[in-house]
Amino acid sequence: MGIDSKNLIRNLEFTDVLPTFATILILQEMIEREQKKQIERLIGGDKAVIIYGARQVGKSTLLHQLFDDREQVLWMNADDLDVQRLFKDMTSTRIKAILGNNRWLIVDEAQRIPEIGLRLKLVTDQVPGVQVVATGSSSLLLASGIKESLTGRKREFTIFPLSYKEMVNETNLLEEHRMIPHRMVFGYYPEVVTSPGEEREVLHELSNSYLYKDIMTIDNISKPDKIVRLLQALAYQIGEQVSYNEIGQLIGLDSKTVEKYVDILEKNFIIFRLSSFSRNLRNELKSSRKIYFWDLGIRNAIIANFQQVENRADTGALWENFAIAERLKHLNIHQPFTNFWFWRTQQQREIDFLEESDGKLDATEFKWNARKANVRCPEAFSKAYPQATFKVVTPENADEFFIV
Repeated sequence: MGIDSKNLIRNLEFTDVLPTFATILILQEMIEREQKKQIERLIGGDKAVIIYGARQVGKSTLLHQLFDDREQVLWMNADDLDVQRLFKDMTSTRIKAILGNNRWLIVDEAQRIPEIGLRLKLVTDQVPGVQVVATGSSSLLLASGIKESLTGRKREFTIFPLSYKEMVNETNLLEEHRMIPHRMVFGYYPEVVTSPGEEREVLHELSNSYLYKDIMTIDNISKPDKIVRLLQALAYQIGEQVSYNEIGQLIGLDSKTVEKYVDILEKNFIIFRLSSFSRNLRNELKSSRKIYFWDLGIRNAIIANFQQVENRADTGALWENFAIAERLKHLNIHQPFTNFWFWRTQQQREIDFLEESDGKLDATEFKWNARKANVRCPEAFSKAYPQATFKVVTPENADEFFIV
């Protein structure tokens, strides 16, 4: 009889230190991604499945979970130069011969193939009964080619690093709640989560080897060293309003180039932007933005700071980034038609996070210290948007915000 690792984990006593034994047990299982069932329902259908996400977040692992028990599957990794050449010279006759009797064509890291949208369209048009599944770590390189070629004939998903909710499902709520300070330092990349005691080394490898792999292949990146300096500058400004002009002066680029590089980093799933919310008041900021990291382990690796949260000066900013990223992961799956912003006036009145779905506007402020959670909604906001709700999220009450 096998070990029931989940029940064993639940019965262990945990401290605030990473539970090495429990985490090793998790290694014996595949951590199930929330999108797995959504994608599984599409397998065997007539639409192509496109899965976006940064390198090493688990796209290939997810596909192996879905397809390893199936037959008639042809796997291709577009990092392989032979695969790139194959697609470059592809004709309908040749692809039919290559596919043979296979029912599925899986193309991993498809953004590496020039004109990938037209190539996949050729498969879907010329080879009936074959379903295309493609992954890509750069939506800039992949989505632009696929958008028009497969209009109405594809379903798209985005996979992020592991989420709070996925780890709750894997262990339990109490255990993952206790892990929040650790996650704020080392993040949720799968290899980091499953490599207790080696988080720094794994993050060093991820941030140096994989982070820039696709970015540096983009033709209009003329100064790759500036990308590194830009990421460092952004890492020090999480939770703050970002001025492209000021960052440009700091790293030696004009504001337009900074904006272009930020867009590239966002489309490679390293960072995301929040824009300012403005509807009713003249003094609301209308064109400001904040920038956050999808994974704080990557952020902390970029600035080489893995101090624990109790010893850091940026703990409040880390908590704000962590909470917003976890909320957006949840919304991506369960409420994809949600808009989100931050709110600020010229008088420096601010709300960290707004989300709107089906006409309902919710405002959230983040406080790491629960003793500072007695915060009222800014009067200007409550008067301008009387139907909006307002709450303060601290580590003590964050569970519902992350998983409901």
